[in-house]
This record gives sequence, structure tokens and C-alpha cells, in this order.
Amino acid sequence: MAEECITITIDEEGKLYAETSGFKGETCLHELENLLGDLVELDKVTKTDEYYQKAKNTINEKNRCKL
Repeated sequence: MAEECITITIDEEGKLYAETSGFKGETCLHELENLLGDLVELDKVTKTDEYYQKAKNTINEKNRCKL
């Protein structure tokens, strides 16, 4: 199973950019919403090939991104 990772970048103007990898289907959007909550509103979403792949219903904590 691929490692699931969310990378957050904040530029000099305070804009926040988030990139996900290892998530399948809409799981990436759900995980972003869980992580960021009401702090930000998604403005623009660029979907990758992973977005269109079928998601599994279980998440293995061992495969989460390690910082």
C-alpha cells in the first residue's frame, strides 16, 4: 500500500497550498477537510489520476506520512 501524505505549503502572501499523495478517490478531499477543518476554504482543486481511482474503505495508520 502506498504511503498517504499531505504536504502543506504557505507562500509569502499567506496563501496555503496542499498536495496529497497516496490517497485514492475522494479520500484526499475528506482528509484535507479533517486536517484543516474550518481554518480555510478550498478555492481551487486540481484532481490527479489518484482521485479517479477507487478508494479502499480502510486506512492503515502504519502507511501514513512520517515527518
